[in-house]
Amino acid sequence: VQLQASGGGLVQPGGSLRLSCEVSGSIFSVNLMGWYRQAPGQERELVTYISSSDNTHYAPSVQGRFSISRHKDNDKTRLLLQMDSLKPEDTAVYYCNVVSGQDVYWGQGTLVTVSS
Repeated sequence: VQLQASGGGLVQPGGSLRLSCEVSGSIFSVNLMGWYRQAPGQERELVTYISSSDNTHYAPSVQGRFSISRHKDNDKTRLLLQMDSLKPEDTAVYYCNVVSGQDVYWGQGTLVTVSS
């Protein structure tokens, strides 16, 4: 199982970015797919997740600004994170994550920098 995250970059406050995580390989049953982030000097924190029944959860700090979705394309699944109205405090390395039973898979992280 491989998770490949992309889409990070430098954006001005108020701008938008869309992160993508391509999930490949065989996963028997996916329970949750989500995004975490880790700012410099901070612990990794949950940003959002989507369940197998498409229920979503957002951290209060991103509620109303971020949107998670997933799409199936042949044998790969793509997890997207649309980020709007970005703030400097959203600056972090963003990691995609898949939970399958007791197995947890992580992507390599993509850096998002919000700065003028």
